[in-house]
Parts: sequence; structure tokens; C-alpha cells
Amino acid sequence: MIVIFIDQIENFLSFLAKRIMDEIFYEIKDVKNQSDLSLDIKKEVILHFLAKAGDTLILYETKQTISKANNEDINKEVIESIQAIFSQVDPSLKLINGKIREIFLSYSH
Repeated sequence: MIVIFIDQIENFLSFLAKRIMDEIFYEIKDVKNQSDLSLDIKKEVILHFLAKAGDTLILYETKQTISKANNEDINKEVIESIQAIFSQVDPSLKLINGKIREIFLSYSH
């Protein structure tokens, strides 16, 4: 089992050719920052996909923080934006809401 964390979304996109399925899994989490006095909501978007090298499964992962005004439907907007980016790279890519990391870790043990 190998987990590769990629900081930049552009680099994450460059590794998509290594995937073994068309699904890209995502999670959205609230970012709690009590020192931030702004009215923006911060969300953390975590993206994952699976690849394979020989007999070894590889989980590629990236995490991005998004800020939006409090009154916007941030989850829907973020997912639509990310889906549009992935569709430009490869129209067959699908965003799936789920925690592939836990599935991957349980499968690899």
C-alpha cells in the first residue's frame, strides 16, 4: 500500500493518467479556525483516486481549502467547478462523494 499526497491540484491532474478507474472520490470538510474573524466559510476538499503499479495499489490524494461567502451553497458550487475541470481533462471522469481512503486502507490490510 502506498499513499501519495500531492500539494498542487495541477500536479494531481497530471497523475490522472495512472488511475485504474474513472471515479475520483471527494470529501468536503468544514475548516474550523477560531482566529479568523471573516464572514467567509472555509471548506477543505479532499480528492482521491486509485492507481496500480504491478501488484501494489496506490492512493493519490490532494487537499485544497476553499473560501466562499457564508450565504452561498459552497458544496454544490465547489463540486460543479471541480467536475468541470476534470471534464476538460477527460470527459469520462466522475466525481463520487465518498471516503475511499478508509476503504483503501481496510482493503490493503
